[in-house]
This record gives sequence, C-alpha cells and structure tokens, in this order.
Amino acid sequence: MAVLNNANRQAAADVLMRDLSDVREACGVTKAQFRAAVDAADDWIDSNAASFNNGLPTAAKNNLTAPQKARLLAAVILKRFATGA
Repeated sequence: MAVLNNANRQAAADVLMRDLSDVREACGVTKAQFRAAVDAADDWIDSNAASFNNGLPTAAKNNLTAPQKARLLAAVILKRFATGA
C-alpha cells in the first residue's frame, strides 16, 4: 500500500488538529511541525507494514484484508494510549 498523497496527508493533519482543538488539548507544535509529524508517521507505516504483517498470527496474516489489519493496529494503538500502557 502506498503512502498518502499530499492532499490526504493534509486532510489527516487537519482532522487531527481539529480534534485536538475541539478538546482544547495543547500539543506544543506549529501546524507545519504537525504536518511533518503526519508525513513521518505515514512514511513509518509504509516502511514497517511488512514487519507488522509478518508479526501477525498466520490465520490473521492470511485472512484479514489490509483495511482490517489497519483497523486492528489502530485499535491496539488507541487502547494502549487510552489505558496508559
């Protein structure tokens, strides 16, 4: 799966910044720095997708779709941070 294009990276940054703003959560970076973080995260996901896939149990690796695997990863990441793990 390819990295997001420029417009989609900006849209992701906009949504995340709006979400932080809505809950009045300070993040200590400029809009440009936040966008650079989105770019870096997208690049990291692209570079590490095979490693994540290979780390899954065989049944999940072979039977889940790419979007399902992405949802799995997102759910685990969000739960880890929500619980302070």
